[in-house]
Amino acid sequence: MYTVKASPMTIQADSSIYEALSIDPAAADQLFFEARSANSFSEEPVSDEALDAIYDAMKMGPTLMNNQPLRITWVKSDEARKSIAGTMSGPNAQKALSAPALAVLSFDTEWHEEFPNFFPHAPERKAMFENSDVRTAVGNNNAWLQAGYFIMAVRAVGLAAGPMGGFDKAAVDQIINADNNHKSFLVVNVGKPGENPWFDRLPRHASELATRSI
Repeated sequence: MYTVKASPMTIQADSSIYEALSIDPAAADQLFFEARSANSFSEEPVSDEALDAIYDAMKMGPTLMNNQPLRITWVKSDEARKSIAGTMSGPNAQKALSAPALAVLSFDTEWHEEFPNFFPHAPERKAMFENSDVRTAVGNNNAWLQAGYFIMAVRAVGLAAGPMGGFDKAAVDQIINADNNHKSFLVVNVGKPGENPWFDRLPRHASELATRSI
């Protein structure tokens, strides 16, 4: 029997959850139980092959009608990175400057234009999303769903993610989205964890609070 160790790095109670999973314990730890949002990163670079693998894994997660509104901007130049960091509040700016890889996640407000590509068996359903308010709400919701897949894909390639929401979205959009219909919503640091990368893990709700059966 495998148990989940009680430590600052793991969930706070022993569990036989591994026995219910179809992936091996090492994979479960890498994706869930030992994985953390990193607050510092080593100087080890992240290869383009790893960035490509993150996208290729992330894109397979399900979305509404396969709509895939997420757009990823990998910020590689020093000038662009400094500009993005300049839109951030508090310690987020230094994190953005020091992470080996930096991704800005946006959603395409005109995602429905790709209907013939992502839903080729029923492209006429594009008409369901001609209303901009409906289209924006659906695009934003599904992009956040894809952002969750993105973080899991980062973990799957053996790296840590540090998602950050404390930034001026309008300013970021002026930097990277001025010539398109994309709207930024999350910035994610990516790399190998650095020195003292973790805060103590905060408690998770018990299933008695978070789940029910009817």
